[in-house]
Amino acid sequence: MARNSADLVIEPEVPAPAKSRVRDRIFETASALFYRRGIRAVGVDTIACEAGTNKMSFYRSFASKDVLVAEYLGEQGREYWTWWDEVVAPYAGKPRKQVEALFESCVTKTCAKDSRGCAIANATIEIPEDEHPGRKVLLDHKAESRRRLRKLAKEMGAREPDVLGDALMLLLEGSYITRLTFSHGGPIIAAAKAAKTLMDAHLKR
Repeated sequence: MARNSADLVIEPEVPAPAKSRVRDRIFETASALFYRRGIRAVGVDTIACEAGTNKMSFYRSFASKDVLVAEYLGEQGREYWTWWDEVVAPYAGKPRKQVEALFESCVTKTCAKDSRGCAIANATIEIPEDEHPGRKVLLDHKAESRRRLRKLAKEMGAREPDVLGDALMLLLEGSYITRLTFSHGGPIIAAAKAAKTLMDAHLKR
């Protein structure tokens, strides 16, 4: 027997557990602080205060600040690859155009008024210790970036694809770091043109 739409029962939305909401608030607050001020400059007390909670709640949600940092970096990495994939998607099968689009987007994104450069690049400077849980996240991210650029260099027919891929990575990494020195413009505005020059040199027969 068919049920009348009036008979349908709409389940009330179940609110997230308080513990989950507090954890999310701590994570979001810490992420914003880490990016704006730097990981080393922000302590647990500051994070808890800015999140409207206390240290006890912090440690119920995260075993340590280092664990929180590793989770923050993992999320930043996922957002980075989402950006990367969205930028190159319109140029499927055109590796050179994909690289050009990446650098053009990087310049636009990194030169935004509220930009502090790349969160992953910034953290790499701040976290040199091999034992830090965030260090592996950083190393894996950089290895993937290198792999992708070398792959694109090979697909575009470079004579020495690994060399070109590494050169493009050096340029990309340097672009992010100069953003921390020059608040507006600076050398990063030349990154896209420099990438094209590099590719021209490696593809010239």
